[in-house]
Amino acid sequence: MRPSARPPPGLPPRAPAGSERVGGPAAGAGRPWPGAEGPPPASSPPQGAASGPLAQGSHRSCRKMACLPAAPPALALRRCLGLGLLVLLCLSLGYALEKKVVKSKVGEKVGLPCCHEIPSSESLHNYRVYWQKNTTEVVLAYAEGKMFSKHEQYGNRTEMDARNLTLWISPVEILDNGSYQCVVQHRRLSQNSVVVCDESVTLFVTADFSKPNITTEVLAYSCESTEMVVRCSSYGGFPKPKLSGALDNESTAWNASWVSESSLRAYNVTGKLWLNVTKDISFTCSVEYNGFAESTSVLLKKTKECVVPTVPPSYNVITASSIIIITFLLAITLAARYLPRRVCSHCCKPQDSVEEGVKECMKPPVSSKVTSETSSV
Repeated sequence: MRPSARPPPGLPPRAPAGSERVGGPAAGAGRPWPGAEGPPPASSPPQGAASGPLAQGSHRSCRKMACLPAAPPALALRRCLGLGLLVLLCLSLGYALEKKVVKSKVGEKVGLPCCHEIPSSESLHNYRVYWQKNTTEVVLAYAEGKMFSKHEQYGNRTEMDARNLTLWISPVEILDNGSYQCVVQHRRLSQNSVVVCDESVTLFVTADFSKPNITTEVLAYSCESTEMVVRCSSYGGFPKPKLSGALDNESTAWNASWVSESSLRAYNVTGKLWLNVTKDISFTCSVEYNGFAESTSVLLKKTKECVVPTVPPSYNVITASSIIIITFLLAITLAARYLPRRVCSHCCKPQDSVEEGVKECMKPPVSSKVTSETSSV
């Protein structure tokens, strides 16, 4: 016979290869083994422990359990949680995208689709239909093919299609803006009503704003620039608008703006802008609301007439100017009166002496005549 592989009594069984890494000291002395109360005995088995084939079977089961993988680390657990949250987020986004949205303007006729259509083999008598707003107000309700409830706000403005259960509203008002819900129940014989449809649809109501009105007020002007206040206003629209301005197609910020606060009525909006205009420039005012826009443009002109006001001279300047003018006139008068005499007294004497010299030269000599007379005597 081959010798038995059972270890001698009193000695622990030899762990298989690689088991020390899982349950030995390298894995931590205080870590329990999977499925066991604690770590395997490191010494002789306790008193009363079975030896032989029973003990060998228990040791083999322990060896198998020691080969099981350890628990997943915290990082893997975090990854699992993150993946789960991502899935929930995707589902919620998908549900949000499935919601129906209908847009309409004030005064138009709009139809809100329901999530169920009655087949041709049945009629409205087998159904109960509820159209409600914001899950609190019942717009209208049908049972056994007849309308038994209707909200007073809608009056004669609503009706429902008997086949596709579409809710028609005409004319649309600002108060109709909001979320609606269509609930359909099917009535079966000898059974309670079963909900076959429950879906929401959102109605966005839009009211056109008036064309923006632009006014200007000149505060001061000079030869270089003109100071003015520009106002832009629009009214009667819905939903809450955004007012914007642009100078030569470049956006500019308002110095002040006002919007009437009302979630169920038409809005009025006004903007004010202080400008220092140095040249002619184009100004545009725009009102944006729910994908629509209204705009107006004007040309802001700089004051072209540049009149410099004349300042009257002071009293001292007038007196000094008068004295200077009078002195100048006196000097001219005296010069005109005395200057010619002095010129003649100096300039005419040489001329007279020359003429007298000429006359004396032209006279015959007197001495020769006397001499001749004397000699004749």
